Amino acid sequence: MSKQTEKIKALVAKREQARLGGGEKAIEKQHARGKYTARERIDMLVDKGSFEEYDMFKIHRCHNFGMEKKQFFGDGVVAGSATVDGRLVYVYAQDFTVNGGSLSETMAEKICKIMDMAMTNGAPIICMNDSGGARIQEGISALAGYGEIFERNILASGVIPQISGIFGPCAGGAVYSPALTDFIVMKEQTSYMFLTGPKVVKTVTGEDIDAEHLGGASVHASKSGVTSFTAKTEEEAMEMIKALLVYLPSNNREEAPRVECTDPIDRKEELLNEIIPDDPNQAYDMYKVISAVTDNGKFFEVQPKFAKNIIVGFAHFNGQSVGIVANQPASYAGVLDVNASRKGARFVRFCDAFNIPIVSLVDVPGFLPGTGQEYNAVIQHGAQLLYAYGEATVPKITITLRKSYGGSHIVMGCKQLRSDLNFAWPSSEIAVMGASGAVAVLCDREARKVKEEGGDVRQFLAEKEEEYTEKFANPYQAAQFGYIDDVIEPRNTRFRICRGLAQLANKKQSLPAKKHGCMPM
Repeated sequence: MSKQTEKIKALVAKREQARLGGGEKAIEKQHARGKYTARERIDMLVDKGSFEEYDMFKIHRCHNFGMEKKQFFGDGVVAGSATVDGRLVYVYAQDFTVNGGSLSETMAEKICKIMDMAMTNGAPIICMNDSGGARIQEGISALAGYGEIFERNILASGVIPQISGIFGPCAGGAVYSPALTDFIVMKEQTSYMFLTGPKVVKTVTGEDIDAEHLGGASVHASKSGVTSFTAKTEEEAMEMIKALLVYLPSNNREEAPRVECTDPIDRKEELLNEIIPDDPNQAYDMYKVISAVTDNGKFFEVQPKFAKNIIVGFAHFNGQSVGIVANQPASYAGVLDVNASRKGARFVRFCDAFNIPIVSLVDVPGFLPGTGQEYNAVIQHGAQLLYAYGEATVPKITITLRKSYGGSHIVMGCKQLRSDLNFAWPSSEIAVMGASGAVAVLCDREARKVKEEGGDVRQFLAEKEEEYTEKFANPYQAAQFGYIDDVIEPRNTRFRICRGLAQLANKKQSLPAKKHGCMPM
């Protein structure tokens, strides 16, 4: 056997050793926990045979606390480039079989290299988290590694899409990297995220709570809004990431890929002519409106379990990727509150950063009143949504379906926030407030007089409400001032959106020269 052949044989052996991560026993333990290994996760996500791994033979340089005896090729993270549906992506997956996936200085170097490559080549970065946190044996070097990663998350924000998958523990400072990315997918039951664990919480506050209820997938999906999606299995999580990528461009200099449209753009949907109830206080389901106007009724919702009074997500119109923001009358009457404002603002800003047009479907009676909202800074959070719409330079189309009152009318993509096309259904009521509230203020003195004279106050107020509605709570008042571009027949909504997007295809709009704005936080 020649020396060259021997070296090649040694290389193959080293590769096989590296692919075993922490070893066969550690892999068996990982599987026993109901979890896949780092390489298995990458294989599930990317096109078969497309993964190019980098730094396979990197090892840590720590010799404290006997760590020199715990060296493994790759040092706890698998990183490289691949394709997903033929599109270039960069991906790294923490390997829990190697020292619990704990982050070392060399692991951070591997991750940062991949993130730098993604930025240089304008491709999405996908990270899979399953780690015990910082490698304590390395002390400040591990913390510095996190800092390097966070800085790259920050610099990549708005430049390339960043997607995080949480498939195991993610605690302490480690949570900040996913939090800085655009979308987070959490696996139910086996993943969690929190800054301080149950033991610390118990010691400091006396509260007795387990990891699942402190920072599990269900908590972050419904209560905190930290995660964008939850999945019952890791396979489902990978399919979610693939589906999400379909709607996203590779970077901020491109547009999302167009897909084939088999749904006629001039399709009329008779359902929409009947969907608004005669009773203005009766709810209806906004999902039915969304499915009626999008290509083939498909809608990829983001944060479906959080702040259900507002709906955000992606769809296609004539094959073009579009972000949808819609009030949901079937949840708290579609009212805006702290969480709905946060959710909407974040989504609008993402769409604007990545050249994705925004379609807003409006039926909003106002902001939720009460001390709970005021004490939690609903003013600032509402201003975030206002800021996001006003700052966005992508094509913006707003459809008002029914109610659009007061400050909530303004923050939901009104004409004054540089919305390009504003349409309204004949059923829409665009006013400072609803008829009953307006009449209570405007006609208070007259109502008291009617009461003093023994008249029917209820009938008097009903007549005044009808008069107010006829004069003000309709789309034509706004249309007279040009604040509504057209009042449209509901069944034609899909066609008007598709044609509007075609008209706005070459829109160019810029912001005043500045380093950056100071968004209310």
